[in-house]
Amino acid sequence: MQEEFLKVIDILGTVAFAASGVYAAMQKRLDVFGVLIIGFVTAVGGGTVRDIMIGDTPVSWIRNINYSIIILSTVVVVIAFKSSIFKNFKKTLLVFDSIGLGFFTILGIQKGLMYDLNPAICIALGTVTGCFGGVIRDISLNTIPLIFEKEIYATACILGGCIYFLLLLTPLRLEIIEWVSILIVFLTRMLAVRFNWRLPNIYCRNVEY
Repeated sequence: MQEEFLKVIDILGTVAFAASGVYAAMQKRLDVFGVLIIGFVTAVGGGTVRDIMIGDTPVSWIRNINYSIIILSTVVVVIAFKSSIFKNFKKTLLVFDSIGLGFFTILGIQKGLMYDLNPAICIALGTVTGCFGGVIRDISLNTIPLIFEKEIYATACILGGCIYFLLLLTPLRLEIIEWVSILIVFLTRMLAVRFNWRLPNIYCRNVEY
């Protein structure tokens, strides 16, 4: 049951991040091939970095062709319905990116647990899985990655991961714990953007570096 649930999370996260990559690429007005590539690297980037870190090679999307099929299908659907369903690319990108962030954070944590890693390392793997697809996307589009700016991004993953391990101490079912943790990551990211929550600024004003 848990294995099937993780497969659902993996698929939903892949779709969400592929869609966020497509919308980011369309904001930059890339051609169809460029949109496909950005959608692909956004969807698999975090998982690829994670798998290489823990030595799980060949990485998952190379072993399983279904990832490529899911990503390609997502790209086609998003391009086909981009104008009729979603009018604001920026807001749509935020929603899909936040959804993918939540799903992939929990997926990365579960992957760490499968390797019997320390909870802190599992949270780090969840953060890598959730964030690094977006990092690769933003670098490819010549944009400063959100994880390196003051916005609440990686912090949302860390918070969700901490909540996950705290909830493991309760009698709640594992599936409920995972959904709650995903929701925490998603809401933290969305509310941070809505209310302009940011990390503290370590630089002094009017000082050149």
